[in-house]
Amino acid sequence: MKDANAAHRAGTLSDADYENVLAGAVGQAVRMQEGLGLKSVTDGEFDRSSWFGFFFERMSGFRLEPAAFKFRDEHGASFEWPTCVACERIHRHRPITTNEFLRLRRLTKATPKITMPSPTAFHFFRFHAAADVAVYGDMSLYWDDLVEVYRNELADLARDGCTYVQLDEVPLAMLCDPAIRAQVSDLGADPNALLDTYVTTFKRILAGRPSGMTVGMHLCRGNFRSRWMASGGYEPVAERLFNDVPVDAFFLEYDTARAGDFAPLRFVPKDRHVVLGLISSKTPVLETRDALRRRIDDAARHVPMDRLALSPQCGFASVAGGNSLTDAEQTAKLALVVEVAKAVWG
Repeated sequence: MKDANAAHRAGTLSDADYENVLAGAVGQAVRMQEGLGLKSVTDGEFDRSSWFGFFFERMSGFRLEPAAFKFRDEHGASFEWPTCVACERIHRHRPITTNEFLRLRRLTKATPKITMPSPTAFHFFRFHAAADVAVYGDMSLYWDDLVEVYRNELADLARDGCTYVQLDEVPLAMLCDPAIRAQVSDLGADPNALLDTYVTTFKRILAGRPSGMTVGMHLCRGNFRSRWMASGGYEPVAERLFNDVPVDAFFLEYDTARAGDFAPLRFVPKDRHVVLGLISSKTPVLETRDALRRRIDDAARHVPMDRLALSPQCGFASVAGGNSLTDAEQTAKLALVVEVAKAVWG
């Protein structure tokens, strides 16, 4: 798949031949997920450069600059990475994810699930300089353009029959970290004002959500070759996040102590579901059934069991390099999700 992608980008592999390789790889991933008993499946994001980059690569108006934040690993090392900056008016020329949805729908009998980066990702990673001031001197215009992109994308997905979308959200989870909040303040911004802007943006986008479309939000503190960017429990954002962001379910990172305890779940309203990301996608170590059952019981002290669910903490690869797991180890983790879910919820 990686070789075919590189050849296609270089122009040495035709569109048709690349599509054949891609469909084969997606089909294999789909069969694995269906074989384990998953009721909704993804395409593995195989047609993307990364969880985020593909989205702005398929639009115009961006250049790359170093991100304000660095990834870290368990050894204390840090890693820089580039992110997007708006250097022209943001423009969506055509649907961004619909081809992925249509391919996946052809290949599965389960519910096709489409993921996309949240709009906050365009801003937060360079919140102090997310756009050229000559283009977006008034940042309200910047947000207007982004809102239009997302509303149109969801409308096009709905037109093609998509009923399940997940927004992958990193900034709100990063704003749980005291060190990140201090860095934001040091660069002249107010963490709480950013939270307000981001919540408002989600409300604007999802106010026009197509009828019949379920929308989830996955929160993650960074996932790049088994590395992360932030730590800290959800308390600083929980009340606004759970009550004011109008999604149906929150997929929450909870695989390590870096995500804090379950107490912030007390803010989750009665019409929202919580998917507990208790199984790590960063390490091959397989969690135990008993430990997972105990943690689910702990979470149920704050959210009733019938509104809880189980998942991995994040994807197994947010970039082509992937995390430090083999195919077999990934499959074992997904099998454990299904096994524990059946034991807990029937």
